[in-house]
Amino acid sequence: MNPVDFNELVKNRRSIFTKSYNKKNIPRAIVAQIVENANWAPTHKLTEPWRFKILRAKGLQDFSAFLAKDYVKHTPLEKQSEIGMKKFIENPLNANTVILLCVQRDPETRVPEWEEMAAVAAAVQNMWLTCTAYQVGAYWSTPGVIHRMGDFVPLAAGEKCIGIFYMGYTDAPQPAGKRTPIETKIQWIE
Repeated sequence: MNPVDFNELVKNRRSIFTKSYNKKNIPRAIVAQIVENANWAPTHKLTEPWRFKILRAKGLQDFSAFLAKDYVKHTPLEKQSEIGMKKFIENPLNANTVILLCVQRDPETRVPEWEEMAAVAAAVQNMWLTCTAYQVGAYWSTPGVIHRMGDFVPLAAGEKCIGIFYMGYTDAPQPAGKRTPIETKIQWIE
């Protein structure tokens, strides 16, 4: 890949939400490549803290049911809404694949926890760029239920869920990118 193509890939990465997903299947080989590329993220002391729970087909139905049940149980009655419930039920069902993003803390605690989180975030960026290259829509969600994901899937000692990565193809036009100029965020020290 040349630098111009790579720069365009980075600039074209977007959050594509489940409401715009169509029902086209993401081939298992592409999902496997997405997580393979995640595996090549930087990792201090080679702890490789990323762990992924990949949900498809019945797994998505079970996840939808879990989210709905969790919403009723953990959302105060006065804050519950039909729109909120509908979102938790439909998001997994609109997606073709959902990946639960988990961090596995190094048992020897050789690096600070924030570095393990940063490594997982770098792995997710690799996933997102791979999705962009394959024209797969994706986004990273962090609802409060992620702290209770052990009620849905087994988590190892020291492992916790830090996000939900929704994926699906879309027929919707790519939204335009929005960033303020980098010059407002840098300081050259020479």
